[in-house]
Amino acid sequence: MTDIRISARRPRLDPRAVAHRVGLVALATDHSSEVDYARILAPAGVGIYVNRIPFANPVTPATLRAMETDLAEGAALILPDEPLDAIIYGCTSASVCIGDAAVRAQVARGKPGCPVVTPVSAALTGLARLGARRISVLTPYTVETSRPMAAMFEAAGLAIDRFTCLEMTDDRDMARIAPDDLVTLASEAADPASDALFISCTALRAAGVIDRIEGAAGLPALSSNYAAAWNVARICGLEGALAPGHLMTLGLPA
Repeated sequence: MTDIRISARRPRLDPRAVAHRVGLVALATDHSSEVDYARILAPAGVGIYVNRIPFANPVTPATLRAMETDLAEGAALILPDEPLDAIIYGCTSASVCIGDAAVRAQVARGKPGCPVVTPVSAALTGLARLGARRISVLTPYTVETSRPMAAMFEAAGLAIDRFTCLEMTDDRDMARIAPDDLVTLASEAADPASDALFISCTALRAAGVIDRIEGAAGLPALSSNYAAAWNVARICGLEGALAPGHLMTLGLPA
């Protein structure tokens, strides 16, 4: 029988395995969020710790609202009893349909004291930092699912020059839209009178081509994952452009 030896040397433990820890409550069907956050944040020393919660297509206001009851437990299961620098809820349309304040409250129940970032809160923060008063919006959703988002932006005091939707109902298909097509669709959705363009949905792979979208649209642009990555990077105290795009050159609003 092999003799197993116990080392007399006890290893030194670092306070954290990585410098910064960000949680992500993702949808069970999500293809894109983890990839985007890993590409943008991981090189800067941010660990992304993910838990998925149930979601059943199609994407409708009713199916989006159904996620509310899973948010607190979904957040609590990310590194239990250990602090995070921030936690992201990875669904834009659900943040609107449930209500952004309600989403943040539920996630905070699972991770008390942790800053909560949603794509909606990050988008509004980013638009404020850009000084945007008039916006164009592109969503992959149906008209029914898009209407609450238009109302949310208007309630926040933003004028909408152009709102375009793609009438899609399956977030797995949304994740498969070719990035080249996203650039074209975004440029067509941008009104020249707008101060900025917002591309909604964490499923869309827009974060990786934001600089191309800005070039084609002639406007500063932000997508759901791009805005959230920028927001949590600044919460973590990380400065500088972690990815292409205008917003990544800016800090949080005062």
